Amino acid sequence: MADDDPELFVVGQTALVVPVPEAESAVRVWRNRFDPVARAGVPAHVTVVFPFLPASRVDAGTCAVLDDMFGRHRSFDVRFEECGRFPGVLYLAPTPDAPFRRLTEAVVDRYPEAPPYGGKYEPHPHLTVAQGQDDTVLDEIETGLRPGLPFAARVPTVDLVVYSGTDWQHRASFSLR
Repeated sequence: MADDDPELFVVGQTALVVPVPEAESAVRVWRNRFDPVARAGVPAHVTVVFPFLPASRVDAGTCAVLDDMFGRHRSFDVRFEECGRFPGVLYLAPTPDAPFRRLTEAVVDRYPEAPPYGGKYEPHPHLTVAQGQDDTVLDEIETGLRPGLPFAARVPTVDLVVYSGTDWQHRASFSLR
């Protein structure tokens, strides 16, 4: 959920994310210091769609649709070898990124009212390490991050998380086949 100002999160906002627990040892110290989303309870992840539907619209039927939709996609392996940047943001780039793009496209095809980043940004799969920092700080973080690269991860699920007003809470997991 990078590129989002945490001050703009709204109670009941939801996101669909791919957790990447294999990244935690490499990125935890940096994310805890430089990514407010991490401090709000979101683990290392690649965003599929943020914001998704308001929590009030995510019922058992919506979860059944998501379960079926994600169940049509195969689980996959990914590597994180390189850093990338957006203005003020340092991220890890997943290789390949096409499976993440397909997950996002599937959600948008089914829920066109929930474009990634509200339609503000073109979706670009990434795992945010730091945001809201100047290039000097991002350079230092990238130097500190490099010894933890590369690493591989398996992607077996997509998680639905909901903002409570103080933190992001896990609501459901949807298995890829």
